[in-house]
Amino acid sequence: MFIDTSHPRITISRQCDLLGLSRSSRYYRSEFDAAYNEQLMRMIDRQYTVTPFFGVRQMTYWLDRQGHAVNVKRVRRLMRLMGLEPIYPKPRLSLQNKSHRVYPYLLKHLVIDRPDQVWCTDITYIPMHRGWLYLVAVMDWFSRYVLAWELSTTLDASFCVSALERALSLGTPKIFNTDQGSQFTSEAFTRVLRDAGIAISMDGAGRVYDNIFVERLWRSVKYEEVYLKDYQTPAEAQMGLGWYFPFYNDQRPHRSHDGRTPAEVYGIRQGEPDEAASVAVTPVALRAPSVTATEDNMR
Repeated sequence: MFIDTSHPRITISRQCDLLGLSRSSRYYRSEFDAAYNEQLMRMIDRQYTVTPFFGVRQMTYWLDRQGHAVNVKRVRRLMRLMGLEPIYPKPRLSLQNKSHRVYPYLLKHLVIDRPDQVWCTDITYIPMHRGWLYLVAVMDWFSRYVLAWELSTTLDASFCVSALERALSLGTPKIFNTDQGSQFTSEAFTRVLRDAGIAISMDGAGRVYDNIFVERLWRSVKYEEVYLKDYQTPAEAQMGLGWYFPFYNDQRPHRSHDGRTPAEVYGIRQGEPDEAASVAVTPVALRAPSVTATEDNMR
């Protein structure tokens, strides 16, 4: 594509005239690329859920075998947009903000044997028919109880802070463990933890399995809810997840707890109102920032 959308003097309309193109043809191509990128993102998400150790090159090879000959550059940008990185020892985290303080890892050799001893959190990508959302959840490490969750169309820290504050209305952990993603190292997020007197722990470089319990949660959420529903809008995603998380907490037997539910292990009696079910999508536009906004860089 020879159109420079950021040219300081020549408008897109004038560039189309100089190239002998109609302006509508330029946007038709953009819409096609946006739809194709969203198709690739849905495929990447499904495969990542099965093989979270796939890096950019392995995912590129896999897409090629599925009949999608896309380059490494596009796959890398889409995975970054989705907030995905492979689970394997690596020297640094791609989404880390180096200007943020990183806290030490506090869980080494720690025996976690009771609720509210350690909480953890993570973000995952939620595909929709058109567009996508991001889901954050706060989980009690010992019981696997989901204390709070929230949806957003952007990867800023605000929806993570909102979920954290909602979780803290249910209790207070001794330690809160996260990865070194910029949302969790942000001052807005860590300040809430510090003000509550909670020790902050962050996964160190090369620690492969620190967040494995949340990764297992994402696998359950996607195979048991998201992939079955094919959400069309954020409202449908909110409704579907609003059903699933109370089901996961209160009714779904957990193998690691000998068939007991996370709510039973966390200490909530069956039949009590589940406060984690009461959430709302962050007030945002219908779609996330359009893939077409960066389409020229994704080809």
